[in-house]
Amino acid sequence: MHGFWGVYCPCRERTFDPKLMPIKGVGAYEKLLLHLDFIPHYEMASFARKASAGIVPDRHHPHTLSTLDFQGASSAAAAKAMKTELSRLAAQIKSEDERKFFQQEMDGFYMLFTRFMDEKAKGAKLDWDKIQSPSPEQIVPYKSLAESTSSQELNKLAVLKLNGGLGTTMGCVGPKSAIEVRDGMTFLDLSVRQIEYLNKKHDVNVPFILMNSFNTDEETRRIVQKYATHNINITTFNQSRHPRINKESLLPVPRSPASPIEQWYPPGHGDLYEALYNSGLLDQLLGEGKEYLFVSNVDNLGATVDLNILHHMVESDAEFLMEVTDKTKADIKGGTLVDYNGHIRLLEIAQVPAERVEDFKSVKKFKIFNTNNLWINLKAVKRVLEEESMDLEIIVNNKTTETGEKVIQLETAVGAGIKHFRNAHGVNVPRTRFLPVKSTSDLFLVTSNLYSLSHGQLAVNPKRMFNTVPLVKLGDHFKKVQHFLSRFKTIPHILELDHLTVTGDVTFGADVELRGTVIIVANHGERIDIPSGAILENKVVTGNLRILDH
Repeated sequence: MHGFWGVYCPCRERTFDPKLMPIKGVGAYEKLLLHLDFIPHYEMASFARKASAGIVPDRHHPHTLSTLDFQGASSAAAAKAMKTELSRLAAQIKSEDERKFFQQEMDGFYMLFTRFMDEKAKGAKLDWDKIQSPSPEQIVPYKSLAESTSSQELNKLAVLKLNGGLGTTMGCVGPKSAIEVRDGMTFLDLSVRQIEYLNKKHDVNVPFILMNSFNTDEETRRIVQKYATHNINITTFNQSRHPRINKESLLPVPRSPASPIEQWYPPGHGDLYEALYNSGLLDQLLGEGKEYLFVSNVDNLGATVDLNILHHMVESDAEFLMEVTDKTKADIKGGTLVDYNGHIRLLEIAQVPAERVEDFKSVKKFKIFNTNNLWINLKAVKRVLEEESMDLEIIVNNKTTETGEKVIQLETAVGAGIKHFRNAHGVNVPRTRFLPVKSTSDLFLVTSNLYSLSHGQLAVNPKRMFNTVPLVKLGDHFKKVQHFLSRFKTIPHILELDHLTVTGDVTFGADVELRGTVIIVANHGERIDIPSGAILENKVVTGNLRILDH
């Protein structure tokens, strides 16, 4: 049989002429690998991820190596060397089920690696001249959507949060979703409250799904036990675990399947499609009558179920909707939808040639960006995976480990799948549907009086006079959540704030009010205490200001 890994033949001692082998789906590159004796030591196409109910049935994968045409023997040699190393890793696993599970993850990794080498050998680059701003038909304004109050379509919906990230950048240990963000509640608490209220209000049973990574899975499964008595059906599953690649040797960093966790990485949220299929969850959802999946980042507090968007998806027969919103100067690095050769595509900054990065950041040419709130047809996902190739653009992430080793991570973005679905388009939504918390500057905003909280959902305070969100930049003294919290007796009132920059050793008393543009700078060796009850409007504060309790 044939699959990702070339051709399996139980009679390896026989000699075949690749040019004469009448095997369907075997192309020139596979024949080259066969000629190099590049045949697996085990059958890689006949396994499936272990699901809770047992082993998921195998499927034919159409995107075999026959689609790859490497230019140059060095790329083929690197592919062969990688294959040998992956075979050696798998051979160390004694349990058959565990070995199949591991092989399946390496199968997906190997496809990414061979595509990466192929593109590298060919020097494949984006043709910038073919990139155009999306047409009006490709981006639909939210305000043009029909109002919907019907809850009937909710019976066909499931909600999935991308829960693979850690809170390390904000100085926290464990899953980012476990960070407290508002009124003593975590990201996960707020999401559960939203879905629980949705189910109660509309008398439906929308399931809540978490896609974890190997970094977050154990702790998340422990945390969700506290929701056992809630009116919500929670399911978790894991995305893949891929080995980091040594940049010089192009070989996997781990020498054993049990190598330390830092030698592996989650391959980006583009892994969602395969992980959903391989876990058996896709078939389970379809079997329960679910047809639509609302996907969002767990740290986006604005990503709530919207009946108007769901209704629009059903009525327009769109298999994929991406929520986009107007770009500001704070969003210049965000991925954007473009028209590429007449087709809608997601363009990420990592794909942009160095000489075109400033063009990409331009608010004039690319006026919108991807919120990563996605509405996906589950039947279409199954069709695309079984009939077509899900060749998501590869994002090459170069890293340096703590030991100084230069490594490569090959990742993909879930939004890049838009090109594979029928009637796919963007919906330009209000900024309120994009409230990410990536830093303590974002945390400052969502914990302030700029928002109110109702049933787990944040709403902009109606007393806010402007449509825009204030631009907040907090310095390194505020970078970690623990330090951030210690510097505010209470979060300042910011209903009339436009811009806030704070750097250095600065603390805030209770009931401080900030208006207009406020800049507070404590230089090295200086400290500024903003007194309780202070009102700062269009002020620059520098120097030393100490207030001590008597």
